[in-house]
Amino acid sequence: MKNGNTNPVGGKTRVMLVDDHAVVRMGFRLLLSGTPDLEVVAEAENGEDALRRCAEAQADVVVMDLSMPGMGGLEAISRLIARHPALRILILSAHEDTSHPRRALKAGAVGYLTKRSAADELIQAIRQVAAGKMYVEASLAQQMAVQQYSADQNPVDVLSAREFEVFIALAKGRSVNDIAEVLHLSPRTVGTHLYNIKQKLGASNQAEIAIAALRAGLIDP
Repeated sequence: MKNGNTNPVGGKTRVMLVDDHAVVRMGFRLLLSGTPDLEVVAEAENGEDALRRCAEAQADVVVMDLSMPGMGGLEAISRLIARHPALRILILSAHEDTSHPRRALKAGAVGYLTKRSAADELIQAIRQVAAGKMYVEASLAQQMAVQQYSADQNPVDVLSAREFEVFIALAKGRSVNDIAEVLHLSPRTVGTHLYNIKQKLGASNQAEIAIAALRAGLIDP
């Protein structure tokens, strides 16, 4: 891993793409191939894959999705930063609520864009985080700033990172066994997370969990 967050004069920013959809990665690779100061040096399909490939790739910036099979994006952020403190992680996600970016930044990411962002904004964001600066999509940054000074706290903020991932899956109607398979956990472990989620949110069943997610703007009605 390189030391520091800026590149030598004339050097390229080395980028690793992490997304479980090969077509999405291919699109991003094609986009960045036309940018002279950026170079895609590796791809990964999930967090575990990213952890294996990161050191060898010597990436400066990781552009990563949050919703992936296995450990999930939030845990992957924490583990990547723990192993490679100089790494800059930019999240590119379909989630447009404020809970996901807030949790991603807390985990160690330095940028957050939604997948509806324009191509030139992605390039701008990569350059900015590579230079050691933070980049959050403007509309999300405004919403997060407003909420920071609001007296209303989102109830789901009390959930841990793993509980949050299980919570979202439950709210989307997935079963405990399905969640266990996707997150590579045992059904018993997911059941424990489900119990803790119910206790923290005061929910008695999966329907009430879905209602809590709807109220928080985390899933579509």
